[in-house]
Amino acid sequence: MKIVRLEDAHRLPVWRRPATLLFVMAMAMPVAFATWSALLNNFVIEVAAFDGSDIGWLHSVREIPGFFAIGVIALIMFIREQVLGLISLILLGAATAVTAQFPQMAGILTVTMLSSIGYHYYETVNQSLQLQWIDKARAPQMLGWLLSAGSAATLVVYVLIALSWDRFSLTYSFVYWMAGGFTALVALFCLIAYPQFESPHPQLKTFVLRRRYWLYYALQFMSGARRQIFLVFAAFMMVQKFGFEVHQTTQLFMIALVVNIVVAPVLGRIVAYFGERRALVVEYIGLCIVFAAYAGIYYLHWGVVLAVVLYVVNQIFFSLALAIKTYFQKIADPQDIAPTAAVAFTINHIAAVFLPVALGYVWDYYSPGLVFVLAVAMAFGSLVLSLLIPRHPAPGHETVFQTRLFAPAE
Repeated sequence: MKIVRLEDAHRLPVWRRPATLLFVMAMAMPVAFATWSALLNNFVIEVAAFDGSDIGWLHSVREIPGFFAIGVIALIMFIREQVLGLISLILLGAATAVTAQFPQMAGILTVTMLSSIGYHYYETVNQSLQLQWIDKARAPQMLGWLLSAGSAATLVVYVLIALSWDRFSLTYSFVYWMAGGFTALVALFCLIAYPQFESPHPQLKTFVLRRRYWLYYALQFMSGARRQIFLVFAAFMMVQKFGFEVHQTTQLFMIALVVNIVVAPVLGRIVAYFGERRALVVEYIGLCIVFAAYAGIYYLHWGVVLAVVLYVVNQIFFSLALAIKTYFQKIADPQDIAPTAAVAFTINHIAAVFLPVALGYVWDYYSPGLVFVLAVAMAFGSLVLSLLIPRHPAPGHETVFQTRLFAPAE
């Protein structure tokens, strides 16, 4: 396999450059993952008769590989990051393809575990490659465009499902096979067609846990905790409480994606202009309001229109989380990016392993609204942490408690 130094990559044709590969991967991954997500709630309720605790168990199992994402550090001792990322993407696609072949609880959990290994190891490596391959000055804008590209690919998937599910009487098996197979084939193509890109900063291949990154770790932990509540229970609520069918759930996702396609690049520019601190403060204030309104749907009996609006707004606020990545890029030693991405992904999933199943029982035996009240508390905790980010993060100036080592140009 040909190895090309990153600084020489500009000599390659545009379609074979690192940035292009990042965009291809950003659009390939959601085809499998978004299809799995769009059909999941209807699939498990209609086929496997899941209740709140069952869906909690499913998502807890799904997050176990994220908790063990630290294993990436061991794997990159033997496999190049780029290769590991693409192999993981192939696994995600293959496991998604066979999802409907195992309609019982044990089978669903097993296939979910396999697809989750692919997804989480891909995401760990992908985040590392993005921060290594994209210049710091361009990172917020580029990350915004990558988010937009992923949203656009997901939108295509949702449009196809929404338009063809009823018209052609599609089955879960057919759709999962098509989506998963596509992702696996694209990843295989990338594995063969692209050279291996060599970063100018060789990555440490050991466990890295630095005290000066503590705020980044804390932000990752809280991000994983509150995101799980939204990912697990927001769409599940739409199916269980409001009776959404597959095409209606998909249309909801489509609306959110169209907004994200337009908004994500703008959010990247906002982070670049206003800085990570202000962007995250806005995100967490917004999430406090959104989760409180979700609770109001149950306690005050607000309707489905508000639930749809909240879902879309929530997705917009979550896109601002790219500021956590760029904050770390600014404070990190270049050789720390790969091992710290693995550690951070594990930290991000600590709560994700136990939170879905625990809150699933809260959902069933206490109150669904209480789940969202807890989400408000988590968003508020994230808000407090975001206030500790300095206006100009840098090595040696990771939090507001430290004296600035230099004065950047305003």
